[in-house]
Amino acid sequence: MGIKSYGAKYHLKVLLLLIIVSAMGGTLQHGLNMSLINAPSVYIKNFINETWLERHGTAMEEHAVKATWSVIVSMYSVGAVFGALIGGHFSVKYGRRNCLIFNNILAIVAAFLVGFSRIARSFEMILVARFLYGVNSGNGMNIHCMYLMECSPKKLRGVVTITTAIFISVGKCLGQIMGLRELLGNESVWPLLMAFNAIPAFIQLLTLPWFPESPRYLLIDKGNRALSMNALQRLWGKRDFSQELEEMQAERTAIKGERARSVWELCTDPSVRSQLLINLMMSFLIQLSGINGIYSYAFEIFQAAGIPDETIPHVSIGTGLIEMFALLICAFLVDRAGRKTLFCGGLGLMSLWTALLIVTYSLQHLVSWMPYCSLVIIFAYVFSYGLGPAGVTIILPSEIFLQSDRPAGYVINGFLNWFGLFLIAMVFSFMVEGLGYLCFLIFCTVCLLLTILGYFVLLETKGKTPLEISEEFKNRKLWKNSPLQATPNGTIPQNTVEIIMSTAF
Repeated sequence: MGIKSYGAKYHLKVLLLLIIVSAMGGTLQHGLNMSLINAPSVYIKNFINETWLERHGTAMEEHAVKATWSVIVSMYSVGAVFGALIGGHFSVKYGRRNCLIFNNILAIVAAFLVGFSRIARSFEMILVARFLYGVNSGNGMNIHCMYLMECSPKKLRGVVTITTAIFISVGKCLGQIMGLRELLGNESVWPLLMAFNAIPAFIQLLTLPWFPESPRYLLIDKGNRALSMNALQRLWGKRDFSQELEEMQAERTAIKGERARSVWELCTDPSVRSQLLINLMMSFLIQLSGINGIYSYAFEIFQAAGIPDETIPHVSIGTGLIEMFALLICAFLVDRAGRKTLFCGGLGLMSLWTALLIVTYSLQHLVSWMPYCSLVIIFAYVFSYGLGPAGVTIILPSEIFLQSDRPAGYVINGFLNWFGLFLIAMVFSFMVEGLGYLCFLIFCTVCLLLTILGYFVLLETKGKTPLEISEEFKNRKLWKNSPLQATPNGTIPQNTVEIIMSTAF
């Protein structure tokens, strides 16, 4: 009994180490890139102006500096779209683990470029570095989520997969801490701050090769039962995994051993329309909820809320810590309350907080303590996001697709996610400038729409295998292709119309 207990503890440690190591080149990188860009924003804008003055003898106009800065911020999303598009193909061809390993080279090259940009007097090097950071994150986030989901036991799948969202929050918080003026967030060392991503990337490059490939990938994609068994035993302990292998084999049989499907094949398959709509909700629409606008332009938002400039960096760290705390609660609840409850509940609260934020912003010049109310509401908004949507949007795309569809599903998810982030990065500052606090009315509407859509479209997936989830989607018949049988005079029979309306709604 003691030996079994020791073995269980040992392999829980292995699983915990896998979670940490896989995050170093996965979602942690995204969190870092989201927050590291905030602290040196003023210094980079000055650097752009100084470089332009040296080259052309005249200072760059203010609107041109602002536009160049917006391009630098949004170039990360452009690279991430490219990374998401190529990630599906490479994860099938070379495996999840190997893709994560070699993906770190991009982050190290990007860190080298941005680290020497000031010495080279080239703000273009920052642009290229942000693009490479984006490719690294777009590829790494998708593969990290797939890899962990495919390596985790069914009973722990929700908790293990949600750690990918937790490490986004850890990355944001770490980036905010390193961006303090007392550390790397000052004018003399800001290139080192922007190159900080190289450290976790180098750690993963050295350590991840010691862990096995995804057991599901080895059996379902490669058809190698022996290697899959070996990977399971290295991850979960030396015991009989015949039940797990049979479940994987059943999924392999269900897809008839097909190769991984392309994005086009997935998009044109009527049987996965519900999954594609959920993918749209979990990626593009969630970006329009405003959460990443708050992180990308934290300084401007807190400044508009009346927070003193010297206090803003420490307040920003508070948002990261709150999201991390909320995600830990979400990890505890996700396999108890369920995905759907947390998603809809969190977004419902977010719509409430954004509505209240409009009120407090409109009154902050009339009441002296109103800026602090705005600050509390922003914290509540971030907490509600972490409590539900942040974790569920990471978990669901990995659960709703079968093995043959998952890479293409993640390509679509990644493209929509990063396109939404690019859109927010490009227009959010102009929205704030043009609409002021009324821009939160847009976010309130999106959160409310997502709450309603989630209630009607989402399927509870906790405790179910991908094959069971796929079958349940088919049995729901949310989208039913009913043939239209025309009468001789060319009209559609009334009973056919009634059938279509009843099955559609």
